[in-house]
This record gives sequence, structure tokens and C-alpha cells, in this order.
Amino acid sequence: MAENKLVAEQRTNFGKGAARKLRAAGKTPAVIYGHGSDPRHITLPAHEVALVLRHKNALIDLDIAGSAQLVLVKSATKDVVTQVIEHIDLLEIKKGERVHVEVPVHIVGESLSGTTIDLEHKSLKLEVDATTIPEYVEAVFNKEGAGFHLMAKDIKIPAGAKLDLEPEALIASVIITAAGKNEEPVAAEAAAPAADAKATEAKAE
Repeated sequence: MAENKLVAEQRTNFGKGAARKLRAAGKTPAVIYGHGSDPRHITLPAHEVALVLRHKNALIDLDIAGSAQLVLVKSATKDVVTQVIEHIDLLEIKKGERVHVEVPVHIVGESLSGTTIDLEHKSLKLEVDATTIPEYVEAVFNKEGAGFHLMAKDIKIPAGAKLDLEPEALIASVIITAAGKNEEPVAAEAAAPAADAKATEAKAE
């Protein structure tokens, strides 16, 4: 996962009023946690950080008064109406450190006609090196039919990463659709005349 470089400013004013003023000035309040140190309050440029947050589990290389700090975005609070980012929680990261994150599952490929893919897990928890967090993991399908099961062991994850699930845990399965069920009787009816014709030919012989 690529790192994003942002310049942060230390924050000394707190409270809802101070936060509103910061947001009006195009800045987003944030707090850095981790490694037994006291929480550090900073502000980030609102537009740039909004772009970063388009990616889940984003890493940010911060410049805080000339000092470099690598952080992982843990959570962000948005206004339910305006969707403006109101606050961000960040986790201090050291190079080579392993973290526990949740990544989305993307379906790649498709199942047979008349079926659909039922996803049991829309996201999966991984223990992974902080600098190699994947944006997503792939559940791959190659025209499988109804009854096919994709297990946790079938999901490709980064080298060295660990999946927080049993290998035989069900991730997704292929199930028949309503349209697919309607097609079955039609197929059976089409097959019946052919079978009758063969039987008639056999008797004639």
C-alpha cells in the first residue's frame, strides 16, 4: 500500500467550537495514538485527507513540525448530512510493525448463468505488516455452478500475512437464482420429447 505524505500542524485549542473553526478554515482535527505515548492532537488539510480516506486502512507519512511520523488511519467521523469529515483517529506505526486490520472482499469473475454468488464475508480480518496492507482481497470465481463453496484457504493474501479465520471457513458460495429454478422445468420438458423419440425408434427397430 502506498504511503501518503501530508503536513500536519500541532493543535492546542480543543472543544466543539474550536473544531468548527478549524473545519471552516479547511482543516480536519485528528488524534495520534499508540506505543504508550500520550495522545497527540493535530490538524490535517481537509481536502488532502479526504482523498486519502478514499482508501481503507490508509497509511500517512506525516510531517509534524519537521518530524516524520508514520500513522495508520483507524477511524473517521463524518457529518451524516454534509458528509464532511469531522475527526480522525490515527495509530502510530513503526516500520516492520504488524497490525490487525479489516479489508474488503472483492469478487473477481462470475458463476454460471442462472446462479449468483452469495458472499458470507464482505470483509476479512488480517494480521499483516503495516506497510503491506492490501486494499482488498480477491474471491475468484471461474464459471462455477450452484453448490460451489469458496473457503478462507482459497483467498490470496500478502506473503507473511495471517487470516483471522479457520482455513475451512466459508467465504462465499454459488446458489441458484429464481430465474435459474424456472429454467430447470423448461429444460426437463425439452429433454422429454427427445427421450420419447429415442424410445419410439428403439421399438421400431
